[in-house]
Amino acid sequence: MYKYVLGVIFLVLTLPASADNGLVKIKSANDVTTTSNKLVKALKSKGMTVFDVIDHAKGAAGVGIELPPTTLVIFGNPKVGTLLMKCSRTAAIDLPQKMLIWSDESGQTWLAYNDPVYMAKRHGISACGEVIKKITGVLGKFSSVATAP
Repeated sequence: MYKYVLGVIFLVLTLPASADNGLVKIKSANDVTTTSNKLVKALKSKGMTVFDVIDHAKGAAGVGIELPPTTLVIFGNPKVGTLLMKCSRTAAIDLPQKMLIWSDESGQTWLAYNDPVYMAKRHGISACGEVIKKITGVLGKFSSVATAP
């Protein structure tokens, strides 16, 4: 009975993380291009390095496949990312940070990024709460700017 109760508790505790797969998703008031441009502008204005902006729809068109607008923005700040990697080297697989902007079948634009808290759990990071808190706040601000009208 004890094992059964523990199993149920474990399942209940992991449901929220499984349901969203660690992604923070936000509706955008703009189209994909505008959301992407606003994000890149906000990132650069705060000294972030924008490593690349990948237009997946353009790539798909290059091989004859139609894909609704889908853009990936890859960015980071070595001062913060390095602190996270010092907490756990495996966190490097999730860095630099990424934000995905896409248009769904109904034409709604979305912005998504990896939840830093989920990422910390994934990599067993428990001693770097302040870094995770800072990253969470910064990603929230950038996503708010990009998705605002």
